[in-house]
Amino acid sequence: MGDPAGCPPSITAAAWTALRDTETPPFFVIAEPDLYTAFCPVAVISDPAEAADAFSGGLPVLPLKTPLGAPVRAGSPEPAHAGAVIDSIRTATAFCLSGEAAGLITNPISKIQLYQAGFDHPGHTEFLATLCAGGVAPPTPVMMLVGGGLKVALATIHVPLKAVPDLISTPRLIQIARIVGDALKRDFALSRPRLAFAGLNPHAGERGSLGREEIELINPAAEALRQSGYHISDARPADTVFHDALSGQFDAVIAMTHDQGLIPVKTLDLWGGVNTTLGLPIIRTSPDHGTAYEAAGGGHCRADSLIAAIRLAGQLAVNRALAHV
Repeated sequence: MGDPAGCPPSITAAAWTALRDTETPPFFVIAEPDLYTAFCPVAVISDPAEAADAFSGGLPVLPLKTPLGAPVRAGSPEPAHAGAVIDSIRTATAFCLSGEAAGLITNPISKIQLYQAGFDHPGHTEFLATLCAGGVAPPTPVMMLVGGGLKVALATIHVPLKAVPDLISTPRLIQIARIVGDALKRDFALSRPRLAFAGLNPHAGERGSLGREEIELINPAAEALRQSGYHISDARPADTVFHDALSGQFDAVIAMTHDQGLIPVKTLDLWGGVNTTLGLPIIRTSPDHGTAYEAAGGGHCRADSLIAAIRLAGQLAVNRALAHV
């Protein structure tokens, strides 16, 4: 469902309108049905299995068990909605883990609103990892952005730049690259994916004169990965590696920082980029933007990224199913 006071209701309805007559697999939303009636026809369902038959006639909506707790006003966030938002995430994840749904597309949420309601996870992705863990240590999720012809995974995400060197240890980079490489094989149907590490420092450290993280941390990780069969480069200058990927030299780039990875993707495809989470036992994609309260209040939200996220989830589900045949 995402945050009902933001863009999610209108873009979900717009995505159904755009995709209803295409070959995109049918989808349903776990939410209060009244959120969508002003935007599109609604088909209330009681079970995920009903979504396919209902899809052509209206947006399939499986009602929440948790009430919204307060009226919804577009553009006005409301902490009372937090319980319903969390219930939607929890229920959707359960459907994916049980096989009743092939993939999860998460609409944007406001972590601030959830924190005020006692939410104790750093973010959406960490909550999903915990839900997927089933009482054991949660898997390690890796954020990868897909858009503009690029696939860019992130070694660090929402941390200050000064903290990054302490977070990119060789074992951590090896773990991330394995997750990325294995996901590209299974979910993106690439038989031998070609990966590149972006350097942390300008010119990838210029042989140590501009920093030694490449020599001491990144390149040893790359060598260990090559020894175990992964096709991956040493650290490459970040000002050229994305061009190299666009030209076909690499299938994915592992960026060292959030902005290093997101700037090229959003420059090339601001509206259609997709966030996909690797390393989970379920498929998860998400629009690459936030709740857009101001746009929701003004009635001018764009559904491009959600549409792309739905299409990508459908393709990943097909590829994953074929990989298991």
